[in-house]
Amino acid sequence: MFTRRTLLGAVAALSLMAGATGAGAQDKLYVPLISKGFQHQFWQAVKAGADQAAAEFGVEVTFEGPDSESQVDKQIDMLAAALAKKPAAIGFAALDSQAAIPLLKQANDAGIPVIAFDSGVDSDIPQATAATNNAAAAALAADTLAELIGDAGKVAVVAHDQTSRTGVDRRDGFVNRMKEAHPNVEIVAIEYGGGDHLKSTEITKAILTANPDIKGIFGTNEGSAIGVVNGVKEQGAKVVIIGYDSGKAQKDAIREGLMAGAITQNPVGIGYETVKVAVAAAKGEKIEKTIDTGFYWYDKTNIDSPEISAVLYD
Repeated sequence: MFTRRTLLGAVAALSLMAGATGAGAQDKLYVPLISKGFQHQFWQAVKAGADQAAAEFGVEVTFEGPDSESQVDKQIDMLAAALAKKPAAIGFAALDSQAAIPLLKQANDAGIPVIAFDSGVDSDIPQATAATNNAAAAALAADTLAELIGDAGKVAVVAHDQTSRTGVDRRDGFVNRMKEAHPNVEIVAIEYGGGDHLKSTEITKAILTANPDIKGIFGTNEGSAIGVVNGVKEQGAKVVIIGYDSGKAQKDAIREGLMAGAITQNPVGIGYETVKVAVAAAKGEKIEKTIDTGFYWYDKTNIDSPEISAVLYD
């Protein structure tokens, strides 16, 4: 959990920022991006987009994240260290939508524009957020799953967390849409696997054991969805699986018919737009508060189409 000790250390690190900003201290603008992790291929695709923008706009960009999406303290330490280098602006994908707010307030007071990406914070401090409309994307997942199971029966959600905005929005977008539009579909479980495919596998097996007549399961990110696939395979169950994100394992599961399909984001676009808007903010230019980077449904019927293949990643 986020601790008072970590916050005090982070604020102490920020005291080093007084007197200068990255824009004035070096020839190239420096824009660090602190992501939610590195363990999923999604983040490597976000990094590729950030690197593309860095080359295009002639700025220095760094990209890092904790080993696990449960390591909130480690992410806060990374944020503090990046801010202590007096960047021109910073991109931040919050693991916890509230834990980083005190540190981001210090950044804001120091004149460092904060750009949220992928997952925002419960604050108006970020000058912009580059992200998927996760609630709308999860609603599409709900509609699709309902259709595939005949609009009736039991389903479950294996989510990656309940602290990040992506976790909350994907869970709530799915649940709310199902309640509003598909009253004969019953959500019998909502469990959290931390985006870890091994933990999500065990959660899925427990759900299947408790609900042998379940018809469908939604995995809210790459690790969650692969855990669902593995759990269903190990139990020998016949369940419609809907995933989120891409990655080789999900694409293989869709091609093999183990997963019905998934929602893909535009991770390269997220990384690119984050750096682009960070540079604009650092230069004092007018920017949009929300940058919707889009989402798409893909299954084995369109996985190889040019439009979809452009936003999938291995």
